Amino acid sequence: MRIIAGRFKGRSIVTGEGPGYRPATARVREALFSMLAARGVVYAGLRVMDVFAGSGSLGLEALSRGAAFCRFIEKSRAAAGLIQRNLDALGAERGSFAVDAADAARALAGQAPAPFGLIFVDPPYGKDLLPPTLERITAGGWLAPDGILVAEVEDRLVLDATSAAPGLALLADRAYGQTRILLWQRTTA
Repeated sequence: MRIIAGRFKGRSIVTGEGPGYRPATARVREALFSMLAARGVVYAGLRVMDVFAGSGSLGLEALSRGAAFCRFIEKSRAAAGLIQRNLDALGAERGSFAVDAADAARALAGQAPAPFGLIFVDPPYGKDLLPPTLERITAGGWLAPDGILVAEVEDRLVLDATSAAPGLALLADRAYGQTRILLWQRTTA
């Protein structure tokens, strides 16, 4: 797998294998980052969080495009180790990232010390983890005012995206094969 754009463009990243492990394809990542660009996302100075990070491809792509900081949350210690190795191999600056080998529910418990302008959520398919994760993010103030939250889920997921969580306004709901991309923006009201 390769980084699509930015300072790490064309560089390979190592991904893992195993049940339920499904790194975002280049097609899905391109579509997702095009949707973000169309909505005016500027990466310079942006704080990003990649929840259920897996290979970390979404957070790595954001760092490549100029994000100031990315926090990766991944329960699997092996996958978190791969993310760390990829960050080291890419030469990502210390202080521009944190890799937490932690359960997302525990990592997002309580109030955020500082909000994030862009949050990626890519829960394992078939586990119904998106609704409680959205609730923790909104209740804990993890998403900055006007911040964007992106969910990558299975296309057959039954979810009323327009009322998925209080304080989030649906921006987009698109399917790419078996993958569904949802974009919400935190409303300031």
